Amino acid sequence: MTDVVATNETVLVVGGGISGMTAALETAECGKDVILVEKEPALGGRVAQLYKYFPKLCHPTCGMEINLGRIKANPHLRVMTMTEVAAVDGKAGDYSVSLKVSPRYVNDNCTACGACAQAVTSEIEDPFNYGMSKMKAAYLPFNMAYPQRYVIDSSIIGTPEADSAKAACKYDAIDLDMKEQTITIKAGAIIWATGWRPYDAAKIQPYGYDRFANVITSLELERMMDKFGPTGGKFLRPSDGKEAKNLAFIQCAGSRDRNHLKHCSRICCMASLKQSTYIGEQFGEESDASASIYYIDIRAIDRFENFYKAVQADPKVKFVKSKVANITEDPETGDVILHGVDTEGYHRYDNRHDLCVLAIGMEPSVDASEIARGVSADMSGFIEFNNDGGAIFGAGCATNALDVNRSVQSATAAALRAVQVINRVSAAES
Repeated sequence: MTDVVATNETVLVVGGGISGMTAALETAECGKDVILVEKEPALGGRVAQLYKYFPKLCHPTCGMEINLGRIKANPHLRVMTMTEVAAVDGKAGDYSVSLKVSPRYVNDNCTACGACAQAVTSEIEDPFNYGMSKMKAAYLPFNMAYPQRYVIDSSIIGTPEADSAKAACKYDAIDLDMKEQTITIKAGAIIWATGWRPYDAAKIQPYGYDRFANVITSLELERMMDKFGPTGGKFLRPSDGKEAKNLAFIQCAGSRDRNHLKHCSRICCMASLKQSTYIGEQFGEESDASASIYYIDIRAIDRFENFYKAVQADPKVKFVKSKVANITEDPETGDVILHGVDTEGYHRYDNRHDLCVLAIGMEPSVDASEIARGVSADMSGFIEFNNDGGAIFGAGCATNALDVNRSVQSATAAALRAVQVINRVSAAES
C-alpha cells in the first residue's frame, strides 16, 4: 500500500455503493484524481444485492456493468477495497486521512479460477445473502464482484485449510502473510457515501423476527428472488422449505415510530409494491398465489404513482389499511398470524399467511457526528449540509433515506461541490 499517491488536489470518496461509485466517476471524469475506498471486498453496496429496481423492474446488473466499465477505463480513479477511514484531520483543501486496510490474503495475481474454494471445506455465513446461506471460507463475494478476486476469510488463517488453499493456487495469488495496515493520505475534499443499513428487525418485538422463522425482511426477499441466492430464486419458507404462496407485507417496519426510527425511510412502500409483482413472476398469472400489503399510508409520489395504480389493479394484491399490532405463529404449521384492526371499517382481523415480509427501515451506516469535526448530523444521524467552509460532503443515503435515482442525483451534486474545492486549490497553488 506504499504506492498510494494522493495530494491536496485528490478527492477521497468513502463508500463503494451506487452513490460512492457515481460520485467517484463524476469527479474522475472531470479530470480530478480520486481514491475510492470501500470496507467490503467488492464494490456495489446494497444495490448489488437487489433483484430488481423499481419502477422499471430491470435488474441492477446492467447498470453495475456500465459503472464498472467506466471505473476500469478511468486512469484518474484508484479503488481500494477492504479499507475503512480511521480518522480525518485538517481543513478544506488540506485533509489528512488515516485509512485502515484489512488483509485479503489474495493478491493481484488472482484469476478467480476458484481452485482455492475447492480446496477448502470450512464454511461461513454469506453476508451477501444476509446470512441466509453458507459459503466457503475462500470465496468470491458475488458473481459481478469488482475486483474479481477471491478472499480468504480470516477464520481459517493459521489452519491447514489456509495452507490447502495456498497449495491449490497455480498463480501464486494467495499470500497468507498479509497484515492489517494503516496508511495516511492527503485529500483536498472528501465525499462521504457510506450508505445505509437495515434497521434491526429483532428490535420490533411484536413482529417476532427473532422468534418466528417465517418472518423475514424485504432485503432477504430480494435475495430469495435471485437465482444465485439462498433459495435458488424461489419463495421458500425458512421454517420448512415449502413454497410460500400467501405473503404478507408490513409497511413502516421500524420507520415513523418514536420507539424506533422517527423518520420515513421513503423506499419501503415502493419496495413492497415492487415485491408484490414478484408473485406473478414466481407462480404465473393464473396461480392462486396472493399478497396482502398492510399499510398506514402508501407514499408513492411523482413518477411512482402509475406503478402504484398498476399494483392496485392486480387482483392478486390486497391492501389492508392497518398498523399490524403483533404477530403470532401456529406451531404446528409454521404459519404466521397477523393481528390488528383494519381502519377502513374498523374490524379486527387475525390473518394467516405463509410468509411475512417486513418492509424494514433504513438508517445511516455511520453516524455523521462521528466522521470528523465540523460535520453535523440530523436527529437520525444523517449528514446535514452546512456552509461552514469545510469540504466533507455527504452523498446518497449517508445524507437521507433515498431511493437509487435520488441517491445518484445526490452523489452527482456532491461530486460537483468537491470539484469546485479542488479547482480553488489548484488556482491558489498556480
